[in-house]
Amino acid sequence: MDFLLARQWADAADRILALLERRLGVEGARDHEAILTFKTEQAYRDFLARAAAAGLKVLDQMDGFRMVRVGYDELGALQRDLLANAADYGDVGANYNAYFPSTPEKEDRAAQNEVPFGDNMLPFLGVTGDHSQWGKGVTIAVLDSGVAADATFGSLGRVRYLDIGQGLLGNGEGDGHGTAVAGLAAGQSPDAMGVSPASDILSIKVTGADGTSDLFTLAKGIQKAVDAGSPVVIISLGSYQNSSVLTTAIDYASARGVVIVAASGNDQAAQMTWPAADPRVVSVGAVDASEQQATFSNSGEGLKFTAPGYGINTAWLNGERVVFDGTSASAPIVAGGVAAMLSENPGMTAVQAVEILQLYSSDGGAPGADPAYGSGILNLGWAMNRNDTTRVDTAVSSHYYNNQTGQMEFVIQNRSGSTVNGMNLYITESAGQLAYQIPPLNPGASTTVSIPVNQIDLSRAVNGLSYRSQLLNPNNVTDVLPVNNQRASTVSKQ
Repeated sequence: MDFLLARQWADAADRILALLERRLGVEGARDHEAILTFKTEQAYRDFLARAAAAGLKVLDQMDGFRMVRVGYDELGALQRDLLANAADYGDVGANYNAYFPSTPEKEDRAAQNEVPFGDNMLPFLGVTGDHSQWGKGVTIAVLDSGVAADATFGSLGRVRYLDIGQGLLGNGEGDGHGTAVAGLAAGQSPDAMGVSPASDILSIKVTGADGTSDLFTLAKGIQKAVDAGSPVVIISLGSYQNSSVLTTAIDYASARGVVIVAASGNDQAAQMTWPAADPRVVSVGAVDASEQQATFSNSGEGLKFTAPGYGINTAWLNGERVVFDGTSASAPIVAGGVAAMLSENPGMTAVQAVEILQLYSSDGGAPGADPAYGSGILNLGWAMNRNDTTRVDTAVSSHYYNNQTGQMEFVIQNRSGSTVNGMNLYITESAGQLAYQIPPLNPGASTTVSIPVNQIDLSRAVNGLSYRSQLLNPNNVTDVLPVNNQRASTVSKQ
């Protein structure tokens, strides 16, 4: 080799090493690991054949995606293989931990008294009467710590297991997480009842012995769930970093009409974790039993839903029952709603089910879709009865203090199957009672009544300013849920 050629080769080697150090030596990535993608099937097979000799250990692989997860003792091994086979490589990236990211800056949110659900999650969602057949014929894939056998899952065989290299069940202190998630989606027992108690469950363990996961394993779990025929996939794990392997898996699911429902995160952050942050994923935040956004719930543009996520009773390991908090609870509740829609509407796709659930969700917070509540709070009673023109449900959907205008906004929503007119809203505040006539509202329509807030009174009020609202329907109208026709709130100076 002459001097010039040797110099060029050395320069290329230095550039490749610098590139690998930048891509793989990042915060939140697994040490001494990389995810490799190959351009062709032959290039992929050639790598698998030479990996061991090259000093690269194949930790896992996804043949359909031509992707491999490798470990290495020293980065030079990967550098040398890349230098010798550069034309074969499509991508080299880090394998990020799921739930070991750096936490973004928290939003400044006011303190609030949050109300737990206990066993009242289903009534809150508008589920009344016999819903024991909801989800029948639909398999929900649970990508989590594994789903333990429990009475709430009924007969043997209802829960199926798919091992993708992590085993079937964890035995750590937090490994009841997957059982809790599955119980909220599809539990049958009265003390751990889920949304779709007739659904089948496909348990795919994606966590290791330390209770954490990584994006390669999540992606593999998605691929396997899709291939197994599950139209709905629950992921209550996440990372603040994304990678091409996760994007490829979401591509794969989306192209086949499979809906991924994912928790937005519990860090009180103004952004969602991945995969929830992907716009094709059904991202879910949490509310408490008084329809407040849970303080811990991550939010952000593109949030699809909010659902119960505070103080909910569900299953755990060894037949135990626990009180479960977090967007990890909210995601399976929405997934159960999707399964219920599919079973009750033959021929409907999972994507169509999500669209209907969004359209018939309860407006929360600021009027219309917003980063804190998404399209609204899951309302299965309304969605399931959307075609019943005799059903009337009008509601004071939210009290919202608009910092920009200095006004209180009272959102009125018609969750009925037909137009309602003749409603009156009464608002009680420090100055007395105010009365407003509400214009006729078509099914699904909302309107907002705004009143100014006295900023001097607000700054002086030690315990904030209190507001109460009462919505009255015409005498000849019977409301199926009169409890949501009144609301109370307190606004404090922030």
